[in-house]
Amino acid sequence: MTQDELKTLVGRAALDYVQAGSIVGVGTGSTVDKFIDALGEALKTDPKRVVGAVSSSVRSTQRLEALGIPVLPAETVTELGVYIDGADEIDHGGNMIKGGGAALTREKIVADLARQFVCIADESKLVQALGKFPLPVEVIPMAAAQVIRAFAKLGGEGKVREGCTTDNGNVIVDVTGLQITEPARFESDINQIPGVVTVGVFARNKASVCLLGTSQGVKTLKF
Repeated sequence: MTQDELKTLVGRAALDYVQAGSIVGVGTGSTVDKFIDALGEALKTDPKRVVGAVSSSVRSTQRLEALGIPVLPAETVTELGVYIDGADEIDHGGNMIKGGGAALTREKIVADLARQFVCIADESKLVQALGKFPLPVEVIPMAAAQVIRAFAKLGGEGKVREGCTTDNGNVIVDVTGLQITEPARFESDINQIPGVVTVGVFARNKASVCLLGTSQGVKTLKF
C-alpha cells in the first residue's frame, strides 16, 4: 500500500471511536484530512453521526465546514469524548511529537478537552525514542533567539521555520539533534523557557489509542 492509502485506511478506522450524536475533536494534517473526508461520507447516510466538531486549526475548520460539519469554538465546549489527530512521531508509550503542521498549541488545547486521544498514523511514525523528527516549538517572535540558545545548551540545534506564522501569530522553532527519553519531564522543562508557548512533545496529553496503518491493515495499539 502507498502512504496515502494507509492514511485513508486509518482515517476510516477512526470513525469507530466517534460516538453517534457527539461533538468530535479534530486535529490537523494530511492523515486527519482523510478522517474528515471519511466523516463527511458517513454523514451522507447518517446525518446524526456527529452534531459538530471542535477543530485545532483554520485548515481543518475550512475542510469540516466545506463538508457541512458545524465547527464549535473550543471555549463553548466543556468536554469531548474523543480527539482524533495524527503524529509526526509516536513511541511505544503513546508519547508523541506533533507540530509539523504548526498547529501544536491549538492541538494541545483541544486534546485537553477530550477523554480519549486517538492517534492515526502510518507505521513509519512509530519509534523507539522521540527526537529524530525535528521538534517543533511555538515561540513568541521576540524570544526566538533566546529559545534557540536555550536548546543549544541541551545539545539541540534550533532554526526558525521560514515562511511560517502560526494561527496564533507566532513563529515555529524546529529543533534537531535531540533524543527525548523522558518525554513528560522534557515537555514540562521546555514549557518553562520564557517565550515558549508550547513544545511539540505530547506526553501530558498523550495518545490512549494509536491506529497504525500497516501493509497488513490497521494495527491497534493501546496505552
